[in-house]
Parts: sequence; structure tokens; C-alpha cells
Amino acid sequence: MGDRVKRERETIQVMVRMYCRDQHYAAELCAECQELEEYAVMRLNRCPFQEGKTTCAKCPVHCYKPEMREYVRRVMRYSGPRMLLRHPMKALLHLLDGRRQEPVKQIKKQVAE
Repeated sequence: MGDRVKRERETIQVMVRMYCRDQHYAAELCAECQELEEYAVMRLNRCPFQEGKTTCAKCPVHCYKPEMREYVRRVMRYSGPRMLLRHPMKALLHLLDGRRQEPVKQIKKQVAE
């Protein structure tokens, strides 16, 4: 696993833990948030784009089940702004990753060359 995917995994884990701690008032992850974290990590490990990926929100392939996708959106809506204060480097790197080209464009560009 490369640095890009590892960083994405760490970012989603921090966001889920922040959300659970603040919304569910739990010192440890509740069962629902634990399930989301494990699911997100599994999806990242299976991502066909790996190091060439952008953020999941901008990915052309939506591999999350609809209910998990909605749950992760809620987590990100809550945790995203708070990341700037609590984990500024992770937040900045995540924003930069979101500016990457979509993987499909990268693949088409490579084929054309």
C-alpha cells in the first residue's frame, strides 16, 4: 500500500473518531462508527485506482453502498471543518488530494500518449 492510500486511510479514521467522540459522546468508537471505519478502510484497500486516486467524493466510481455513503458524508460534513483546527496537515493534504485529476482522465491521458 502506498503513501497516498495510507494517508487517505488515516484521514478517514481520524474523521470517524472525531465524529463519534463528539456526536456519540464515546471514548471508544461505537459499533456503528466502528463498522463505518472498517468499511471505509476495506473500500480503500480495494480501490482500483490506488495511488492515482483523487478523494472518494470526486471519484468517478462510487463503491460505497448508498447507506454507508450517506453516513460518511455526514461524518465528513461534521469533521471536515474541525480538521483544520485539530489536524491541519491532514486537512491540507486532503484538500490538495481533492485537486488531483480524476483517475479516468489520467488513464485516458496515458492511453493517448
